[in-house]
Amino acid sequence: MIDMNLAKEAFEQYLNEFDRNDPKISLKIVHTYGVVHYTQQVCQRMKLNEEDTNLSLLIALLHDIGRFEQVRLYDSFEHTTMSHADFGVDLLKKDQFIRKFVRDSQYDDMIFKAIYHHSDYKLENIEDERTLFFCKMIRDTDKLDNCRVKLVDPIEVLLNETKEEVGSEIITDKVWKSCLNYQSVLLSDRQSKVDYWVSYIAYFFDINFKESFQIIEENDFVSKTIHRIPYSNKETKEKMEYLEFITNEYIHQKALY
Repeated sequence: MIDMNLAKEAFEQYLNEFDRNDPKISLKIVHTYGVVHYTQQVCQRMKLNEEDTNLSLLIALLHDIGRFEQVRLYDSFEHTTMSHADFGVDLLKKDQFIRKFVRDSQYDDMIFKAIYHHSDYKLENIEDERTLFFCKMIRDTDKLDNCRVKLVDPIEVLLNETKEEVGSEIITDKVWKSCLNYQSVLLSDRQSKVDYWVSYIAYFFDINFKESFQIIEENDFVSKTIHRIPYSNKETKEKMEYLEFITNEYIHQKALY
């Protein structure tokens, strides 16, 4: 069985290796526990049993463990510096570090695969249904806490531009086409900072569970996120209004079934 008290103690010990006052480290600590919080909410709504709930919570606790070393090495979260998901799995495998968090090895493969795939553009080639379930869970709850991040962190920190500068830009064609096709945006397609902002809305098209959609709708995450930016560019403003409409409609339908 999984002892979450043991896992949290081990995680806190790991965090003691880093400067908790570093804003990037602090951000990821808050994010990690935010993902744990949303995972608990989704599990409760699903009425999962204790074993599946604790496994979901453990994956949430460990999903971004590679981010802390990324900050220490590169002072950056940019995907071009390293794959934090790959690194996190390698870290947990090295010298059986995973045993600090869970004594039973029967869960290892599901934990590693869920962490490895949590930031993929889309889930592919996962045949085992139980493993796929936990991969979907962490992808959903990671996005749910990212909603909180996008609503509370300064735009300048998120995008390295003022909100006025972001709102003056044009959404590029590939990014807009992804939205119209109800698809997430490829990282490589993002050209402007408003493209980045649009991509934060488009990832709602990659939510898996009805319960996650319900949380998104109840918190009005789409509209709140979109309206953080004042869109002075007329074309961009019109597109964002349309994106708000189609995304909220999509979420409402998915929350029902």
